[in-house]
Amino acid sequence: MNATGLRLVAATNDGDWRLVAMTDIWLVVLASFLAGIMDAMVGGGGLVTVPALLSTYPTLPPSLLLGTNKCSSVFGTAVAALRYAQRVRLDWAWLLPAALVAFAGSWLGAWTLTKTDPQMLRKLLPLILLFVLLYTLMHRQFGMLHSPLRTQRVRLLLAMAIGGLIGWYDGFFGPGTGSFFIFLLIRLLGVDFLHASASAKVLNAASNLAAVLLLAATGHVWWQVGLAMAAANVAGSLLGTALALRHGAVLVRRVFIVMVILLILKAGWQAYAP
Repeated sequence: MNATGLRLVAATNDGDWRLVAMTDIWLVVLASFLAGIMDAMVGGGGLVTVPALLSTYPTLPPSLLLGTNKCSSVFGTAVAALRYAQRVRLDWAWLLPAALVAFAGSWLGAWTLTKTDPQMLRKLLPLILLFVLLYTLMHRQFGMLHSPLRTQRVRLLLAMAIGGLIGWYDGFFGPGTGSFFIFLLIRLLGVDFLHASASAKVLNAASNLAAVLLLAATGHVWWQVGLAMAAANVAGSLLGTALALRHGAVLVRRVFIVMVILLILKAGWQAYAP
């Protein structure tokens, strides 16, 4: 018992019963709310929720906690995608097929994770993110203008390639998925930060859904905690979406730069720290 004497009984995926402090639940719920704000704007909510889950429940299997995190984030990204779709004109001609490919790619990535070790990707991630940061800083107008490039057919093929590649990455590894979606949509399709963020939410919702379905089917989702976090993530997502829609591409670009810097620091520490 903690000082408040409040406890919650919850079952893990292997059937064991554990006593979970209500204060721990509130901690990860708060983390999920903050992650929802961040994720709705530029992605990267996992920077907040994954460490919160791992540090709060250090004795539970990491796969169970990662599945629980996906359970919460899939609701937040879906709500953000819906809100953006109501306010931002999205090009569904390429976005919907790309989302379907992202779903398939994420499912394949999650399956790949069960067969291989992502250690090499862990080493490369900080370097890839550093390139994304430097490119964004060196090109001051990057993502500030909305002028879709290329023909509709080429946009469709490029969008599907982006959906498949980053969707696979999301299922296999995950950190920075939203940022990679945004960067590639701006660089290859010529949309601005606001439209890229809105489109990325649709793609990320599809990849999250595939991953959570696979993880749930294999018993790697802690539903009691995941659904509590999901409610908070949705609330944060609504706030983050409102901020992005109100302040437009300028604010989203600034938050994007900060998020990529944080991702570089986190990924670099995990990959190279002794």
